Amino acid sequence: MSLHIFDSASRSLREFSALTPGVASIYVCGATVQGVPHIGHVRSGLNFDVVRRWLAHCGADVRLVRNVTDIDDKIIAKAADAGRPWWEWAATHERAFDSAYDTLGCLPPSVGPRATGHITQMVDLMQRLIDTGHAYASGGDVYFSVASYPAYGELSRMKLDEVQQGEASAEGKRDPRDFTLWKAAKPGEPSWPTPWGPGRPGWHLECSAMARAYLGPEFDIHGGGVDLVFPHHENEQAQSRAAGDGFARYWMHNAWVTMSGEKMSKSLGNVVSIPEMLNRVRAQELRYYLVGPHYRSMIEYSEAALDESVRAYQRIEYFLRKVAQRTGIVAPGDPGPEFAAAMDDDLATPAALAAVHNAVRLGNTALDAGDEETARAAAASVRGMTGVLGLDPLSPQWSDTSAADTGLRQALDALVEDLLEERQRARADRNFALADAIRDRLLTAGVTVEDTPGGPLWTLKDS
Repeated sequence: MSLHIFDSASRSLREFSALTPGVASIYVCGATVQGVPHIGHVRSGLNFDVVRRWLAHCGADVRLVRNVTDIDDKIIAKAADAGRPWWEWAATHERAFDSAYDTLGCLPPSVGPRATGHITQMVDLMQRLIDTGHAYASGGDVYFSVASYPAYGELSRMKLDEVQQGEASAEGKRDPRDFTLWKAAKPGEPSWPTPWGPGRPGWHLECSAMARAYLGPEFDIHGGGVDLVFPHHENEQAQSRAAGDGFARYWMHNAWVTMSGEKMSKSLGNVVSIPEMLNRVRAQELRYYLVGPHYRSMIEYSEAALDESVRAYQRIEYFLRKVAQRTGIVAPGDPGPEFAAAMDDDLATPAALAAVHNAVRLGNTALDAGDEETARAAAASVRGMTGVLGLDPLSPQWSDTSAADTGLRQALDALVEDLLEERQRARADRNFALADAIRDRLLTAGVTVEDTPGGPLWTLKDS
């Protein structure tokens, strides 16, 4: 495998070498299920779905863990405001996130652990940290001692005298830089028993415990949004390594989706929800929009950029449908060296998609020249490349393959083909007015007709 990825810890491009040959282990920080997902939330899931697909294409057995944070301050507060139990609020929005991931073509994770299901592992980790002098209990709370771990700050490059955890001050905290591992129970809040009293987990503790439970004390890649580098990922690394675990060997961070220069955030009110987006564009078009930019590049949301992505995806789709109509369905082929080089270069999806569009142009030129063999070869390559990106228009994920849809498509095929035959007869009789009228009639119905050397080809305008 010749994959190189940008490691956030070393700030360098590093060749990927799996801890266990043939196996790639990945932990991705998943959703805090406090509300309806927006496109900023799902970008990380999509980006790491592409990472996972490329590693699998290269022959790795990929084990991807994507957690669910189903207990935190915001979940408790929002559930209370809505007059609903915290667990029901979290479960409702966990289903919304799962639906968004599925709809956008993300492969399911190997496991999707919930924080509340791993309290035992969290207690074990806290005990190890207390036993080694890296954590302490105070009034039912448990804190990590930042000063006890000299390597603190090496991931984020944060200097110790600049550390601010963003937590409320607490009487029992020895140092304001220390962060909370366990929160003592408060009236009306959920809690679990521990040797230090009842309470609930701190955010950072959860991921360290779940990563170890499923991937072991050391694993290959830890992923998440760039906004998690500090304090979340810094604190994860510190507590895990202080406890004696190797933890993540590579760190990968995707950039934000922004609107008017600001990170998408419910608190700022600048979000575009997934359900809202899917009323505007198809799921595969939204996926193309979100995976097309490099994962480390910011996406500034705009209608114009979304529309251009839709058109770009439809050019790929239209080409493959033309080849299929002319020559029959083409099986996915080898992506080719240009695409592979792009993906091996830190998952450079812009260059990978450039290779896709180069193949589409080559195939269209071949079709126009009547060279069906070259067109089929190009289509096979396009299907191979887009398949790796989860974007193959002819895949079962995106093609209309249900029995009902297939029946409707067959009926539409018969009706359109009858009209096209009538149009061809009109053209042969030089009755161009009738031929144009039939074409306009089809266009009004949403059917686009292209005249080619091999005969007319039709597509639905929104397909």
